[in-house]
Amino acid sequence: NYLKKREFDPDKITRIWSIIGTGPMSQLDNIDYKHRILIPYIWDGEQVSFTARDVTGKNLVRYRSCPADYERVAHKDILYGKQEAWGHTGICVEGPTDVWRFGLNSFATSGIEYTARQVRLMSSLFHRIFVVYDDDPQAIVKGKELVSELKFRGVDAYHVPIVGDPGGMKQDDADHLVRNLLMKTN
Repeated sequence: NYLKKREFDPDKITRIWSIIGTGPMSQLDNIDYKHRILIPYIWDGEQVSFTARDVTGKNLVRYRSCPADYERVAHKDILYGKQEAWGHTGICVEGPTDVWRFGLNSFATSGIEYTARQVRLMSSLFHRIFVVYDDDPQAIVKGKELVSELKFRGVDAYHVPIVGDPGGMKQDDADHLVRNLLMKTN
């Protein structure tokens, strides 16, 4: 129901992103993961971490990530997305639902606080990056900082301002934006 309410196709999202739902009794090391969508982080073909998104709207902590002791690779050392589908141009967003909305050319930094490792990774993987973070003031500042860091590393990078949250966009609007951004690469 959470996915449908956000206008995602649950079957498609489950098939492409291998998500699963947690029930009313879900814990790991006394950390509560109940009523969440478990989102695996796949890197180099292996599940290395996960995050879990609250679906009730009642939990103050929307995303709860894998405890560090269980991560094979720290989720903040990699990028969320379909690594095997990326080309020379990428669309950088904040989180998994933004990636789901923008599709296979996008990747997420798992929040606006990106790491130096993620910046190095982006600059080694992509020639051009469009950063599309949410429209809140802090996200705008961090998105512009990321663009500056990527440009310093030789990446053709751009900040793309939008209204709202990429994951909350209508699918037609998101598809149109992605098409326009990718056309700029030709």
